[in-house]
Amino acid sequence: MKAFIHQLDNWPNFTWKLDEFINLLSEVRNLQGRILGRMESLGFDLRNEATLETLTLDVLKSTEIEGEYLNPDQVRSSIAKKLGLEIAGSVESDRNVDGIVEMMLDATQNCFKPLTAERLFDWHAALFPTGRSGMYKITVANWRTDSTGPMQVVSGAMSKEKVHFQAPDSSLLKSEMTRFLDWFNTNNELDLVLKAAIAHLWFVTIHPFDDGNGRIARALTDMLLAQSDRSSQRFYSMSAQIRVERKQYYEILEKTQKGNLDITDWIKWFLGCLINALKSTDIILNRVLFKADFWNRHLKTVMNERQKKMLNKILDGFEGKLTSSKWAKIAKCSKDTAIRDINDLINKGILKKKEAGGRSTNYELK
Repeated sequence: MKAFIHQLDNWPNFTWKLDEFINLLSEVRNLQGRILGRMESLGFDLRNEATLETLTLDVLKSTEIEGEYLNPDQVRSSIAKKLGLEIAGSVESDRNVDGIVEMMLDATQNCFKPLTAERLFDWHAALFPTGRSGMYKITVANWRTDSTGPMQVVSGAMSKEKVHFQAPDSSLLKSEMTRFLDWFNTNNELDLVLKAAIAHLWFVTIHPFDDGNGRIARALTDMLLAQSDRSSQRFYSMSAQIRVERKQYYEILEKTQKGNLDITDWIKWFLGCLINALKSTDIILNRVLFKADFWNRHLKTVMNERQKKMLNKILDGFEGKLTSSKWAKIAKCSKDTAIRDINDLINKGILKKKEAGGRSTNYELK
């Protein structure tokens, strides 16, 4: 019995019913045009700021889908450094953070360059700089070898595992990936948004690496969407929306991989997710515009570097409650200095105490 689509005789000759999602595809195109038009009306610095916000979100959420949580400040600093952007409060980033940032930037900034096996190996090596996934040694910068058994996606307790998917045997990977790469680089008549949906499904079904397949699939998605936008600057995050719809993502993926080669339902889900991602972009852009307006209004307000750094953190979306203790820790100063900084900003009408009381007084923008 052929349980998975890659075992079917006509694999990978995917089919779809265009009439079932042509309206969704049209909506995607309309939203892409509106966002790019809105960004064109902004200045160079604001476009860079929006790109930085989007790429930071993209990297954070792509890793969160796999259950890994990166430091947002490190991700933001790493992206800014590699894009040559000056940001307040830059911090040193870990090698694993730099690795996924390098992969995502290569995928989007060099979106029109050919995709090769060597380029994929470079991405994989960047994701796993120690040659390990957690505690386990893995094959890095090469196709998996299945030395410990077939590549499976499983869930459940030991001895009660449920196999959701089993990837093609490692002996088939060279020919499978050659076919995929040929298609990826030459199938130019296909709509690029549609191509992104197919490439994502096709790549995760081959599952060519020991680990990191999901992150690389999402990088390939961003690469094709950047081609579709004809812009290396990113203003929306598909990964962030997949993170929101993670349960549905895995459900439609499993259903499709256990079905036939008609992938209409997968494409419809992908386009719906992309539409939600495009609509969510307003949140990012509004934050960027609010931040720019804030600093324009306070262009002549006298502040020290600690205050500027902390205000930028608040404007970028500070998580949790801002207390004098947190201020002191992040700004690397004494609590007394932190309180003086905060009171100075309160007197200048920039910060205020939150009305909700508690054991620790906390503050927010006025």
